[in-house]
Amino acid sequence: MKLQIDINCDLGESYGAFKIGNDEKIMPHITSANIACGFHAGDPIIMAQTVNLAKKHGVAVGAHPSYPDLLGFGRREMHLTIEEIKNYTIYQVSALQGFAKIAGLNLQHVKPHGALYNTAVKDEETSRGIVDAVKALDKSLIIFAPPKSVLAKIATEAGLRVAHEFFADRAYNADGSLVSRKQPNSIITEPSLVLERTIKVLREGKVSAFNGETVTLGKVHTICVHGDTPTAIKLTEVLKKELVKSGIQVMPVGKFI
Repeated sequence: MKLQIDINCDLGESYGAFKIGNDEKIMPHITSANIACGFHAGDPIIMAQTVNLAKKHGVAVGAHPSYPDLLGFGRREMHLTIEEIKNYTIYQVSALQGFAKIAGLNLQHVKPHGALYNTAVKDEETSRGIVDAVKALDKSLIIFAPPKSVLAKIATEAGLRVAHEFFADRAYNADGSLVSRKQPNSIITEPSLVLERTIKVLREGKVSAFNGETVTLGKVHTICVHGDTPTAIKLTEVLKKELVKSGIQVMPVGKFI
């Protein structure tokens, strides 16, 4: 049986007069789009445009909810109650559901953004708030989460499908967490290295950590390239082309998990 993988990217992160990334050039090279819902980036106009762009290219759409932190791009941790996290998630996901419905699409997944994602990876209460929101809105939605994370565990226990995610353009620590963006070389911009790391993860379930140690991730279902990575267009283009050339099926994750 052929290996199957999804390529996802965080898109729709422009807002107002501010343009971030290049969604038009990235979209043809991915299979799932995580669309910002207004709390860290994005706005109603951008959300509608990004959903329609995804539809044009046959890309599955998912919500990319975050902490309410527009000034910090959602990358600053906030201490919130389960109820707050649940309601903030419902607010954002349901907004994107509306735009998807108008476009004749169904949401495929939910992937928390930035600090909300990083906190949910290790914190049960944060994960429970996100999972409770998703389960209340639509039990068929897939949760994107790192392998072996608290978020993956809570979502699975709640009966939701989970897509284990690998970050192709981010350096890993020996414990499987991501190297802080504040550290040098935390973002990987070289296409050949991104491809090499991805092939290794798909075939062996392993990635080399920042310090040279080997991290075992196990089976992954979706590969992330961040839309604001400087070489994102080239990374996604090379990744999809070379994976297909290697005999790996690249398709939206909802089609195979």
